[in-house]
Amino acid sequence: MKVIHDKDKRQFTMEVDGEDATVDYTLKDGKMYLEYSEVPFNIRGQGIGKVLVEKTFEKLTEEGYQAVAVCDYIKSVARNSEKWNAIIK
Repeated sequence: MKVIHDKDKRQFTMEVDGEDATVDYTLKDGKMYLEYSEVPFNIRGQGIGKVLVEKTFEKLTEEGYQAVAVCDYIKSVARNSEKWNAIIK
């Protein structure tokens, strides 16, 4: 599964079974604020949300962004990972 960064929509998207799972963000003071993650109802319960968030973290760090988790779920994924806990605020 691949995450695509759509800078115009300020969104990271991952297609799964023809459905788009997304992470929405805003940019402020040179930082990316990860505000909301969504997995379509019919593909929930398969761990897709965690994969989406971790791949989003990978993509934004590859692109050189600093990020702040606003969404509680995104915060949880970052906090529960040694790798991401130190990178995502």
